[in-house]
Formats: sequence, C-alpha cells, structure tokens
Amino acid sequence: MRVLMLSWEYPPHVVGGLGRHVADLVPALVKLGVEVHLVTPRSAGGGALEESDGLAVYRVEPLDAPRSDFYTRTWLTNIKLEEIGGNLCTTKGIDLIHNHDWLTAFSAAALKHNFKIPLLSTIHATEQGRARGHLVTEQQRAIHSAEWWLTYESWRVIACTQFMANEIASYFKAPMDKIDVIPNGVKADRFARWDGVDLSRFRSVYAPPGEQIIFYVGRVVQEKGLQVLVEAVPLVLAENPAAKFVIAGTGALLGDLRSRAWELGVGEKVLFTGFIPDDDRDRLYKVASCAVFPSLYEPFGIVALEAMAAKTPVVVSLVGGLQEVVQHGETGITVYPDNVESLAWGINHTLARPDWAAQRAENAYKMVLQQYTWESIAERTLEIYERIVAERAKTDW
Repeated sequence: MRVLMLSWEYPPHVVGGLGRHVADLVPALVKLGVEVHLVTPRSAGGGALEESDGLAVYRVEPLDAPRSDFYTRTWLTNIKLEEIGGNLCTTKGIDLIHNHDWLTAFSAAALKHNFKIPLLSTIHATEQGRARGHLVTEQQRAIHSAEWWLTYESWRVIACTQFMANEIASYFKAPMDKIDVIPNGVKADRFARWDGVDLSRFRSVYAPPGEQIIFYVGRVVQEKGLQVLVEAVPLVLAENPAAKFVIAGTGALLGDLRSRAWELGVGEKVLFTGFIPDDDRDRLYKVASCAVFPSLYEPFGIVALEAMAAKTPVVVSLVGGLQEVVQHGETGITVYPDNVESLAWGINHTLARPDWAAQRAENAYKMVLQQYTWESIAERTLEIYERIVAERAKTDW
C-alpha cells in the first residue's frame, strides 16, 4: 500500500492537534507496512527531503504574495504541494491520497482528479465549529466552503469523535455512512519514562514546594476558554491559596490574559510560560496536581489524553470530543463550558480530595492503554485504506 499524505503540519512544524496526530499516525502506519509519502510546507525548518524505511517527507517552501491574506497564502502554497504530489503520483504508484483538513484540500482534490486516485480526508476541526456556529468574516466563509468541498470530493471522511462526525454531517450535509470515527491517540511511554525520576528541581522552576500546580498546555486562543480559567483563579485561591496556575503555549490572547490576571490581583499566582519544549510539557504533567482544559470548542482534545497518560487528574469542560473522552467522576471531572463558577468548583473539588482524584487518574490511565494506542488507530486507518482501494478497483471512475 502506497499512500500520498498531505498535511499542513508535520514536525518540526506542529501548531496543534493536527500536527501531533499526523506525527504519531505516520510511524504507526509504516510499522504496518504502509509506504507513506508525506508532502507538507516547510514552515519551521527540517530538510527538503527526509527518507527512512517506509517514509519519505517532502517539504516545500510556502509561497506568498504581497499583502495577501492567510487563505490566499494557503492557496498559493498548495500550488507547490500539488507539483510535488503530482511527481509522486507519476513515479511512486500511489494507491490512495490521505489529506488532513482544508489547508491542503486544493492540492489534494486536484491530484485526485488529475490521476484518478481516491481521496480520503481526516477532518480535525471545522471553521464553523471554531466560530461557535457564526461565520462572520469573508475568510471564515471561504474556509467553510473549502471544508464543504473537501468532504464532497472525498471517497470517505475520518472524524476523531462522534461529535465531529455529527458536525460534519450537519454543516456539510455529508451522509453519515461516508464518515468513519477513529479517535486520536497518545504514547503513554512518553510519560512513563519519568516515573521514579526526581523532578523536584525541575518543578521548582514553576512553583515552590508548598504550591499545587494547576496546568494548562495548548494554544492561547479564544476557543480554548483560557479567559474563563483566568476569571476562575480568584475563586480557586479563595479555597486553595496554595494553588499555582501554569499556562503553557502561545497565541493571540496571551498579552490580554496576562494583563487580566494582574487586574484581578492574582498575577503572581498565574505563570504564562509561552512555548515550552516537549520534555518540559511532559514533566509538567507529571508534577501537576491537576490538568485543566476549559475549552469552548474542542473536536477531540489530545491534551486530555496526554494528562491521562501521565496519570494527572483532569478537569475539562463538557464540550465536543472532551465529553466523549472524559467520564465525569470516573476518569476526570467535567464542568459547564464558559462558566467560571463551575470551572472553579471542578478544580477545587480535585484539589480537596486527592485520593478521589488519584483513583480517577488511575481509571483514566487504564482506559488510555486499552482504547487510545496509536497501534490500534493505525490498524483501523489501514482497514479504511484497504476498503477504499478495493472499492476503487471495481469502478471506472
């Protein structure tokens, strides 16, 4: 099986869940014997061509035009992605094209038609979902149209949760029998390697020994609900004055949230780290008393799986895919979205009963090992590859 994969993100360029999904899925597919040719923009370094057994990564320089907007720059870069992809379709005997999200949809659809190769698409999020149902700007509407077009052009569509499958069916009128639900995964051994390691010196960089760390990691943008978390800090401190909030990540709201924390008089209790390396992120999970993800929109929530794999108690908002991953009272605490009091309650409840929190974390860890390994996810993905290729063999196009 030879697959051409198109993704806007791939290490070292990883912005969110899409990049991490592709980074972990690809090697798991290669272990199953899939030959993957991955084409991606060269946005954060990396070689123009990197090859290993079963995997070749081709990076193209992003194209730009003076005063162009993000949508236009994306479209221009797809011209180069299509050129490289076309060469691969001509020379490598590609059986299937696997595309991730709208950002590479233009080249994916063009290659499908030019070479009559079936197209599979994974939809990681939707513009209308991120906008909480309201497409206001011209760019939002353009992205929404590209997403609709991608689902229409695709032989099949993969969604990471039933929530996302329902969203795709509702927003794009895609038939449900065209959509497969395959979750994201996590590598538990990333965190197990820190078991038994003295992390006290590392922890002291973020909080003194007497403080309990409440940890968030991810993009600092409106849909992640960090504005709700900052507003909840005084309510948490009122019951747990030893709490310390560590917020890791970058994004448009970073400056405003930092200012708001000082306005609320809790600036010394909220540490905004900005970008952190992967090892630091993983160690922070291990030393945290609680990981909190107060999203307003979340198709899946890989960060919640990471916390579970690290055996860190989680508090998440009851939205999107998070409500499918976290079972209230069993594997974590769920709270009402966009609700300051509810979020503060969830954090305080977790800190007040560490024995209950530890039991939920243990339950969550067992669930991760049973349901969210990349090996099983790759196997299910390969089954879809094989189904599509078999169906394509029976048609004239």
